[in-house]
Amino acid sequence: MSPEWANASSPTWANASSELLVAIDRDSAEPLRSQLERQVREAIRTGRLRVGERLPPSRELAGALGLSRGLVQDAYAQLRSEGYLVARVGSGTRVAAGACPPPAAPAPQAGTPPRLLADFRWGVPDLSAFPLSDWLWAVREAARSMPVAQLDYGDPRGSAVLREVVAGYARRVRAAAADPEHTVICSGYAQGLSLALHALALSGVRCVAYEDPGSPASVRAAAAAAGLTAVPVPVDEQGIDVRALAASGARAVVVTPAHQWPTGVVLGPERRRALIGWAAGHDAVVIEDDYDAEFRYDREPVGALQGLAADRVVSIGTVSKSLAPALRIGWVLCPPALTEVLVSVKHLSDRGSPVLDQLALARMIESGRFDRHLRRMRTTYAARRTALLRAVAEHAPGVAVTGLAAGFHAVAHLREEADEAALVAAARARSVGLYGMSACRTSRATAPAQLVLGFGNVGERAVTAGIAAIGDLLTGRDVAGSAEGPQEPAGSPGSEG
Repeated sequence: MSPEWANASSPTWANASSELLVAIDRDSAEPLRSQLERQVREAIRTGRLRVGERLPPSRELAGALGLSRGLVQDAYAQLRSEGYLVARVGSGTRVAAGACPPPAAPAPQAGTPPRLLADFRWGVPDLSAFPLSDWLWAVREAARSMPVAQLDYGDPRGSAVLREVVAGYARRVRAAAADPEHTVICSGYAQGLSLALHALALSGVRCVAYEDPGSPASVRAAAAAAGLTAVPVPVDEQGIDVRALAASGARAVVVTPAHQWPTGVVLGPERRRALIGWAAGHDAVVIEDDYDAEFRYDREPVGALQGLAADRVVSIGTVSKSLAPALRIGWVLCPPALTEVLVSVKHLSDRGSPVLDQLALARMIESGRFDRHLRRMRTTYAARRTALLRAVAEHAPGVAVTGLAAGFHAVAHLREEADEAALVAAARARSVGLYGMSACRTSRATAPAQLVLGFGNVGERAVTAGIAAIGDLLTGRDVAGSAEGPQEPAGSPGSEG
């Protein structure tokens, strides 16, 4: 006969009844009370029950195990007398202090990195500006009005409500040809890219191209996971080189047309037409990473590439830059011919994204609070951009800064002989975080010498103070060499997830 089990454990702060995993074997020669005492004692000795954890009330444990309450009370009394348990009125029976071995000392870790004066880490929005009150309001509204049926597994494409809202938003703001039926909600860019590449692999694609410079590590990793070969294609002042793309043999390409990562160039009209022509002529698909198009300053809005060829473009959008990466919400606008296979991949990967968060985002957008947040952040980032330009002009004259028409990063062009690794190390010694362009190049080449300066999560004062601290490094004073290699901060468009 199998032992009878009662299950679960209790956090120390719970006042409600707790449960305990105990096995009672009625065929054993060991008395039932001894079995109970032994197992509780062993659970405490081995650390499965920790100091302060609450045990089930004797009546509940007796009922769960099919024992008499008196037997359980006697077992508890014996363990109290041995010092394993303690009982207080109103607090129940808990593991006594000193009854179990102290937790193992944590492994020694490297010292906490020093606080930086300014960290120009790319790809991270202003985390302190997350509209928490609006989000909490949206979650409450979504939970209050959510039909019970929404708690089921549902459509792997995601909530029909959010798909409708996202499609409308993409049509209104990005001039996309978005259809809710061909929109799939995902957990950020990384999953969206993975879904797209797996769907393409199942459709016969064997090679995907990507922009260089760009996000080589993330695209290559996602391609490898899908069984695809990834090849770099150069980017110039007009965007991706479509002739080089045609010669690459790829039947898919990942691009950032609205604000090329990381150079900041916009894919020009002729290149757009050429890229769509390449896709049509090679039976190929373009994967559009629309990562920060909401933030533009001194240029006309640029529509999504997907709006020009919905049958050839997979467009991936997220709220990682507009709200916060931690929300893990994104969407994929699929070509109709690819939707079914992409949805099947999504279903196999996770059966769908969390519904309550989807409904909350839909409420945020519908209520206008999302647009209001974006307007506020455009103003914030524009002010930081201005502070960056002023600081460079004052403290590092002669250093050109480009890529600032949109988004919240810029490219600083250094003198030809600059040593990227040494400059980054010297800046770190002055408590300023810098990151080189080499991390964005497939070859990891450090020439031409450039820095990618992210200012999304750096306040205006920190921007000014940071540039002032390293101005002489940027303009050419000799920097001591360093063995430290180029660093790639988390949060770049391709690693954002």
